[in-house]
Amino acid sequence: MSPLKTYLALGDSYTIGEKVLLKDSFPYQLVQLLRKNSLQFTAPEIIAKTGWTTDELLSGIEKMELLPAYDLVTLLIGVNNQYRGRATENYSQEFTILLKMAIQFATQKPKQVIVLSIPDWGVTPFAANRNRQEIAEKIDAFNAINKTIALDYGVNYVDITTGTREAATRKDLVAEDGLHPSSVDYARWAEKIVTRISPLR
Repeated sequence: MSPLKTYLALGDSYTIGEKVLLKDSFPYQLVQLLRKNSLQFTAPEIIAKTGWTTDELLSGIEKMELLPAYDLVTLLIGVNNQYRGRATENYSQEFTILLKMAIQFATQKPKQVIVLSIPDWGVTPFAANRNRQEIAEKIDAFNAINKTIALDYGVNYVDITTGTREAATRKDLVAEDGLHPSSVDYARWAEKIVTRISPLR
Protein backbone atom coordinates (compact mmCIF):
# COMPACT_ATOMS: atom_id res chain seq x y z
CA MET A 1 0.00 0.00 0.00
CA SER A 2 1.38 3.41 -0.96
CA PRO A 3 1.85 5.97 1.83
CA LEU A 4 -0.89 8.50 2.50
CA LYS A 5 -0.44 11.81 0.74
CA THR A 6 -0.30 15.10 2.64
CA TYR A 7 -1.95 18.46 1.99
CA LEU A 8 -1.16 21.90 3.39
CA ALA A 9 -3.75 24.68 3.00
CA LEU A 10 -2.58 28.27 3.50
CA GLY A 11 -4.94 31.24 3.73
CA ASP A 12 -7.57 33.12 5.69
CA SER A 13 -11.29 32.77 6.47
CA TYR A 14 -11.96 31.29 3.05
CA THR A 15 -9.59 28.43 3.83
CA ILE A 16 -10.88 27.61 7.31
CA GLY A 17 -14.45 27.82 6.03
CA GLU A 18 -15.80 30.61 8.23
CA LYS A 19 -19.47 30.00 9.14
CA VAL A 20 -19.60 26.44 7.79
CA LEU A 21 -18.69 23.15 9.45
CA LEU A 22 -15.02 22.22 9.18
CA LYS A 23 -15.91 19.23 7.00
CA ASP A 24 -17.60 21.63 4.58
CA SER A 25 -14.58 23.89 4.12
CA PHE A 26 -12.98 23.59 0.71
CA PRO A 27 -9.81 21.82 1.95
CA TYR A 28 -11.86 19.06 3.62
CA GLN A 29 -14.23 18.72 0.68
CA LEU A 30 -11.19 18.57 -1.59
CA VAL A 31 -9.68 15.69 0.37
CA GLN A 32 -12.97 13.79 0.17
CA LEU A 33 -13.05 14.23 -3.60
CA LEU A 34 -9.43 13.12 -3.89
CA ARG A 35 -10.18 9.99 -1.92
CA LYS A 36 -13.11 9.23 -4.23
CA ASN A 37 -10.61 9.53 -7.08
CA SER A 38 -8.36 6.91 -5.47
CA LEU A 39 -5.86 9.44 -4.12
CA GLN A 40 -5.46 8.64 -0.45
CA PHE A 41 -4.83 11.81 1.55
CA THR A 42 -4.59 12.49 5.26
CA ALA A 43 -6.77 15.25 6.69
CA PRO A 44 -5.60 18.67 5.49
CA GLU A 45 -3.20 20.66 7.63
CA ILE A 46 -4.51 24.22 7.68
CA ILE A 47 -2.65 27.42 8.50
CA ALA A 48 -5.28 30.13 8.23
CA LYS A 49 -7.31 32.55 10.33
CA THR A 50 -10.21 34.86 9.68
CA GLY A 51 -8.94 38.35 8.92
CA TRP A 52 -5.40 37.38 8.02
CA THR A 53 -3.47 39.48 5.52
CA THR A 54 -0.36 38.31 3.68
CA ASP A 55 2.01 39.42 6.43
CA GLU A 56 -0.11 37.76 9.10
CA LEU A 57 -0.10 34.50 7.17
CA LEU A 58 3.68 34.73 6.90
CA SER A 59 3.90 35.21 10.65
CA GLY A 60 1.50 32.31 11.23
CA ILE A 61 3.58 29.97 9.09
CA GLU A 62 6.76 30.89 10.95
CA LYS A 63 5.16 29.87 14.26
CA MET A 64 4.14 26.41 13.03
CA GLU A 65 6.13 23.20 13.07
CA LEU A 66 5.46 21.69 9.68
CA LEU A 67 6.21 18.40 7.94
CA PRO A 68 9.38 18.26 5.83
CA ALA A 69 7.28 18.11 2.66
CA TYR A 70 3.71 18.00 1.33
CA ASP A 71 2.20 16.38 -1.74
CA LEU A 72 -0.20 19.28 -2.27
CA VAL A 73 -0.23 22.92 -1.17
CA THR A 74 -2.98 25.48 -1.77
CA LEU A 75 -2.63 29.23 -1.28
CA LEU A 76 -5.53 31.67 -1.10
CA ILE A 77 -4.75 35.05 0.47
CA GLY A 78 -5.33 38.73 -0.18
CA VAL A 79 -8.94 39.66 0.49
CA ASN A 80 -8.04 41.29 3.78
CA ASN A 81 -5.22 43.23 2.15
CA GLN A 82 -7.86 44.64 -0.17
CA TYR A 83 -10.41 45.17 2.61
CA ARG A 84 -7.93 47.10 4.75
CA GLY A 85 -6.81 49.24 1.86
CA ARG A 86 -3.30 47.84 1.66
CA ALA A 87 -1.16 48.76 -1.34
CA THR A 88 -1.00 46.35 -4.26
CA GLU A 89 2.79 46.76 -4.32
CA ASN A 90 2.99 45.44 -0.77
CA TYR A 91 0.69 42.56 -1.66
CA SER A 92 2.84 41.65 -4.65
CA GLN A 93 5.98 41.47 -2.52
CA GLU A 94 4.47 39.42 0.30
CA PHE A 95 2.48 37.13 -1.99
CA THR A 96 5.69 36.30 -3.85
CA ILE A 97 7.36 35.33 -0.57
CA LEU A 98 4.39 33.16 0.36
CA LEU A 99 4.34 31.44 -3.02
CA LYS A 100 8.05 30.67 -2.83
CA MET A 101 7.43 29.11 0.59
CA ALA A 102 4.51 27.08 -0.78
CA ILE A 103 6.72 25.72 -3.56
CA GLN A 104 9.40 24.86 -1.01
CA PHE A 105 6.82 23.00 1.10
CA ALA A 106 5.92 21.04 -2.05
CA THR A 107 9.55 19.89 -2.43
CA GLN A 108 10.22 22.47 -5.15
CA LYS A 109 7.50 21.00 -7.38
CA PRO A 110 5.45 23.95 -8.66
CA LYS A 111 2.77 21.72 -10.19
CA GLN A 112 1.90 20.46 -6.69
CA VAL A 113 1.00 24.03 -5.67
CA ILE A 114 -2.36 25.60 -6.43
CA VAL A 115 -3.13 29.30 -6.10
CA LEU A 116 -6.79 30.22 -5.82
CA SER A 117 -8.03 33.65 -6.88
CA ILE A 118 -9.62 35.96 -4.30
CA PRO A 119 -13.43 35.76 -4.09
CA ASP A 120 -15.48 38.90 -4.74
CA TRP A 121 -17.20 39.69 -1.45
CA GLY A 122 -18.70 42.80 -3.02
CA VAL A 123 -21.65 40.81 -4.38
CA THR A 124 -22.70 39.55 -0.93
CA PRO A 125 -25.44 40.99 1.32
CA PHE A 126 -22.65 42.19 3.65
CA ALA A 127 -21.62 44.72 1.00
CA ALA A 128 -25.12 46.05 0.38
CA ASN A 129 -24.23 49.59 1.45
CA ARG A 130 -20.81 49.66 -0.18
CA ASN A 131 -19.59 50.47 -3.67
CA ARG A 132 -19.81 47.03 -5.25
CA GLN A 133 -18.19 48.12 -8.51
CA GLU A 134 -15.20 49.58 -6.70
CA ILE A 135 -14.77 46.39 -4.67
CA ALA A 136 -14.90 44.31 -7.84
CA GLU A 137 -12.28 46.47 -9.52
CA LYS A 138 -9.94 46.24 -6.54
CA ILE A 139 -10.41 42.47 -6.26
CA ASP A 140 -9.59 42.20 -9.97
CA ALA A 141 -6.43 44.23 -9.42
CA PHE A 142 -5.25 41.96 -6.62
CA ASN A 143 -6.11 38.87 -8.66
CA ALA A 144 -4.17 40.18 -11.65
CA ILE A 145 -1.16 40.30 -9.35
CA ASN A 146 -1.50 36.83 -7.84
CA LYS A 147 -2.24 35.27 -11.23
CA THR A 148 0.81 36.86 -12.87
CA ILE A 149 3.06 35.72 -10.03
CA ALA A 150 1.55 32.23 -10.00
CA LEU A 151 2.10 31.79 -13.72
CA ASP A 152 5.63 33.22 -13.50
CA TYR A 153 6.50 30.51 -10.95
CA GLY A 154 4.80 27.75 -12.92
CA VAL A 155 2.16 26.79 -10.35
CA ASN A 156 -1.47 25.92 -11.03
CA TYR A 157 -3.96 28.79 -10.89
CA VAL A 158 -7.67 28.29 -10.25
CA ASP A 159 -10.14 31.11 -10.84
CA ILE A 160 -12.92 30.92 -8.29
CA THR A 161 -13.77 34.64 -8.45
CA THR A 162 -16.05 34.29 -11.44
CA GLY A 163 -18.12 31.67 -9.63
CA THR A 164 -18.35 33.67 -6.42
CA ARG A 165 -19.90 36.54 -8.36
CA GLU A 166 -22.89 34.33 -9.06
CA ALA A 167 -23.78 34.91 -5.40
CA ALA A 168 -25.32 38.20 -6.56
CA THR A 169 -28.31 36.14 -7.71
CA ARG A 170 -27.79 32.81 -5.91
CA LYS A 171 -28.41 32.99 -2.18
CA ASP A 172 -27.37 29.35 -1.76
CA LEU A 173 -23.76 30.31 -2.45
CA VAL A 174 -23.53 32.52 0.66
CA ALA A 175 -23.20 31.38 4.28
CA GLU A 176 -25.57 32.52 7.01
CA ASP A 177 -23.39 35.53 7.88
CA GLY A 178 -24.15 37.07 4.48
CA LEU A 179 -20.46 37.37 3.67
CA HIS A 180 -18.59 34.08 3.39
CA PRO A 181 -19.20 31.30 0.87
CA SER A 182 -21.53 28.43 1.71
CA SER A 183 -20.65 24.75 1.66
CA VAL A 184 -22.27 24.66 -1.79
CA ASP A 185 -19.76 27.11 -3.21
CA TYR A 186 -16.82 25.49 -1.41
CA ALA A 187 -17.81 22.21 -3.08
CA ARG A 188 -17.53 23.92 -6.47
CA TRP A 189 -14.04 25.16 -5.55
CA ALA A 190 -12.97 21.65 -4.60
CA GLU A 191 -14.28 20.28 -7.88
CA LYS A 192 -12.29 22.84 -9.86
CA ILE A 193 -9.12 22.09 -7.92
CA VAL A 194 -9.41 18.33 -8.44
CA THR A 195 -9.17 18.80 -12.19
CA ARG A 196 -5.76 20.44 -11.75
CA ILE A 197 -3.93 17.84 -9.68
CA SER A 198 -3.81 14.72 -11.84
CA PRO A 199 0.05 14.74 -11.75
CA LEU A 200 -0.21 13.48 -8.15
CA ARG A 201 -1.25 10.04 -9.36
